Amino acid sequence: MATLPALKKLAQSLLVLWGVATLVFFLFHMVSGDPARMMLGQVEDPVALEALRAAYGLDQPLLVQYGHYLNGLSPWGVQPDGGLGFKAIDMQTSYQQRGVPVTSLLAETLPQTGLLAILSMTFALLLGIPLGMSAALKPNTWWDRAVVLLSTSGMALPSFFSAVLIAWFFGFVLAPWTGLSMTGGLIELDDFGEGEVWQWKHAILPTLTLGIRPLGVIAQMMRSSALEVMSQDYVRTAYAKGLSKALVLRRHVFRNALNPLVTTVSGWLAGLFSGAVFVETVFGWHGTGKLMVDALESRDFPLVMGCVLSLSAVFVVIQLLVDLSYQWIDPRLQKPS
Repeated sequence: MATLPALKKLAQSLLVLWGVATLVFFLFHMVSGDPARMMLGQVEDPVALEALRAAYGLDQPLLVQYGHYLNGLSPWGVQPDGGLGFKAIDMQTSYQQRGVPVTSLLAETLPQTGLLAILSMTFALLLGIPLGMSAALKPNTWWDRAVVLLSTSGMALPSFFSAVLIAWFFGFVLAPWTGLSMTGGLIELDDFGEGEVWQWKHAILPTLTLGIRPLGVIAQMMRSSALEVMSQDYVRTAYAKGLSKALVLRRHVFRNALNPLVTTVSGWLAGLFSGAVFVETVFGWHGTGKLMVDALESRDFPLVMGCVLSLSAVFVVIQLLVDLSYQWIDPRLQKPS
């Protein structure tokens, strides 16, 4: 019976994704105007317009288009030959890059956004946990107040503002010493335009920018959680038994103080995927966020819908995995069979 909660959470996640897909589809079809006319630009040929509408299925009723769209998103449904079975996910094709599937564009950019999110969260964890723990060990001191001030400032600083500030300061003012540039992607062409070069240094500034806010949250939560744990009776009992301070901190305080961070880290990791939109645009990082901004500027709505759905799916999947992990981490949440 332990699988019933998992199936219930899976069904809820699928329902959320269906709601997002439905909302995005009808929203963009209400505000997008005539996609065929957008693709042709200044061309006013009625024959070409009708041919383009027929090619993209835009001449069909809206509900029929909606059904085709949902069928394309489902891994199981009507196949191209008319039969039922498993098939590849289809998010339509780009309006501006004709013939290029949206899934192909997402396959190129989503891993780079994921890499940026993971690097940012790793940076936040490596600094936030020690800062919060050290502040809890020295409460009401200048160091504790400094950590609280820095973490609060990091949480209050908007990502789009910090991105511009960090790009200007480290990529322009201090560029002769840092060797960093204001913009650049992970994979770029070499000087001769013949091969690809991996520029890992271009990930430093976006990682720093995206990691500032979760760093502040993690430091604050680690400090509060550690202070709460150190006030518990079992910690005082451990000291009374003669255990050393280092042993008590390692076995009892540190491990128990980490528990509340699970939800925080998972939520921020999912949020970093969507929060990367402005940061990727400022730094020229070729991820899903920059792809979505470029698609909005060119009114490439199938690509915009694909970006929104993919980022929503990442958020839902991460939350689902966290909810399921609680059933395994905390035995108290497991219902008896």
